[in-house]
Amino acid sequence: MQETFFTSKEAAEITGCTLRQLQYWREKGVIVPVISETGTGRSIYYSSSNLVELAAMSYWLSVGLSFDIASATLKTLKDQEPELFISGKGKRFMLLQAQERSLKLVEFDRKRAIASLDEGKPVIPVWLDEIYQKLALKLGKS
Repeated sequence: MQETFFTSKEAAEITGCTLRQLQYWREKGVIVPVISETGTGRSIYYSSSNLVELAAMSYWLSVGLSFDIASATLKTLKDQEPELFISGKGKRFMLLQAQERSLKLVEFDRKRAIASLDEGKPVIPVWLDEIYQKLALKLGKS
């Protein structure tokens, strides 16, 4: 995606997030817009990579992840694979049950995912390339 900036309202419409979610995530430091001015008459602008982050958070929350797990997953991915949020290319990951009440982010492995499902354990895909492609389609780009 070419570098374009989006207002909070545009970002919410494109990603399916609410304005309140954007504000909360911004306040918690989970997704920080590239241009974030405070005060009266100032605007906040999100980059294309911010849109991928917003859509990823929205997706993870929609599949039942807690806010804490979703935001930790986003932080881990941004640290380990920052190019995913810029290029939309890269490795696919999944969240697997590591212990009774914890999930672990690992590189996607089909056999491992099936084995986990066979054991009745959750497998949550973390495929930012898919989210990126959906955003590109919404923005009318290929």
